[in-house]
Amino acid sequence: MNSKRMSGRPVLRRAVSDGGIVALLIGLGAAGSALAQEMPSPPVRYTEAREHQVQRLLILPGTVESPTVSLVASEVQGLVQHLKVREGDVVRRGAPLALLRTASLEIRQRASEAQLEEARSRLKLAELSLDRARRLHDEKILSQQEMDDALYEYNAWQGRVDALAAEIEGIRLDLQRSVIRAPFGGTVVTKRTEIGEWLDVGSPVVEMVSLEILEVRVEAPERYFSRLLPGASTGITFEALPGFEASGRVSAIIPRADPQARTFPVKIRLENTEGRIGVGMLAQVALPAGETYRATVVPKDAVVRQGQEEVVFLLNGEGAVERVPVETGAGVGSWVAVIGPVRAGNKVITRGNERLLPGQTVEGEPMEYKLP
Repeated sequence: MNSKRMSGRPVLRRAVSDGGIVALLIGLGAAGSALAQEMPSPPVRYTEAREHQVQRLLILPGTVESPTVSLVASEVQGLVQHLKVREGDVVRRGAPLALLRTASLEIRQRASEAQLEEARSRLKLAELSLDRARRLHDEKILSQQEMDDALYEYNAWQGRVDALAAEIEGIRLDLQRSVIRAPFGGTVVTKRTEIGEWLDVGSPVVEMVSLEILEVRVEAPERYFSRLLPGASTGITFEALPGFEASGRVSAIIPRADPQARTFPVKIRLENTEGRIGVGMLAQVALPAGETYRATVVPKDAVVRQGQEEVVFLLNGEGAVERVPVETGAGVGSWVAVIGPVRAGNKVITRGNERLLPGQTVEGEPMEYKLP
């Protein structure tokens, strides 16, 4: 008897425990529903779902590239006196990157300017002599040989003046080029020299990439090649930027397939005015490819991501909220196709849907979204 009673107690306890857990879960669910009903009715905005013609999309992975990459080099010889940038610095076009020592150029410039002043004086004297020689030659006092000598002297000093002026202009240009400037607005990604290093003509200074206009390169399977169109609008998302979506356009379709994978490179150009996108980021590109079809569409603002799930909150006729999971498809301007228990004419909440609970009552006000 004792043995049976002892052996039966754990079973009884577990049955009570399991029943308690079930009762607790039911109680929590009821409490949550009751809480949603008792909460004050917040104001929300809603829009009716619609049916719309949508084009099928080809989703392809890609990599962000910069179409403008430059290894900025020195145009003159010189010793690096200052480096004005570091790796990662964003610079504007024409901003100084490095300064070369210019003492020797400045000395040459002063010497050449002094020689130019002397040559101009000599040229003035030769001009006076030539005028006098012409008068005397016209009066038959000066021989032709002496006239030619005066003309030669004048031309020689004129050539000397022109040569020195060109030399000074070259020195001034070298002085300007001793300040190595950014050829375009972009980011310094690699520094190739240091203070005190001697640079020859063509020696690298920094490597720069432009981030204002970027490209995403994807590989399209050959069966889609004939369906791709230059200039087509695309949607782009980034693994490193959840919730951020950019728009781009097909800038190039390269008609040479990879012999192994049988894929064609496609480049999509996009603007990076906010500077959020970095070169080398992984991207997902939605390319229009194939025929169109009818689909239920809702404003993109109606789709809420909760963890790994995308949901839409519907507003029923009694002013209560219903949470439904959906899968998003092709975008249509500010609208997106959805697959799930959403039908055309359903009221989908587009504002104030971030913290709603299923069954919660709300005060809804219509909001219009324009379809393209």
